[in-house]
Amino acid sequence: MAVSVESQIQAMVDRETAAWDRQDATALVALFHPDMVWPWPPDNQAHDPARWVFPQGRFDRHRWQAGWEELFRTHQLVHNVRRTVRIVVSAEGDAAFAVVDVDTLWRRRADGAPQHWQGRACKGYTKVGEGWLLIFHTGLLEYTD
Repeated sequence: MAVSVESQIQAMVDRETAAWDRQDATALVALFHPDMVWPWPPDNQAHDPARWVFPQGRFDRHRWQAGWEELFRTHQLVHNVRRTVRIVVSAEGDAAFAVVDVDTLWRRRADGAPQHWQGRACKGYTKVGEGWLLIFHTGLLEYTD
């Protein structure tokens, strides 16, 4: 029985969530396409992309992994709640995106200062061979219904 593309994309979201939960930088970078980009709003109310920045630039496995290892060394994960809102697959079945609500709270080990990642992300996936890789990810934005 063939696994649906939607199920495969949900599995990718779940793998990423599990990597954050385990604080496993190696598992995180394994999810990314070499051309991955990740624009980030300066805050979760910055809906205008003209204000967004590129804090990490284009994907660089060693640089991104080192950055997350530093985060994990200096911060304790308090909670990481993620809920998939929607998955959309291209008509060709070779691209997809997942809309994911994120509520991740870190606490800096040195002084207890919180770092809260909260909002909605759009995660873009591209088919590579028989698998999928994350090729873009928007930073978190707060939306109200």
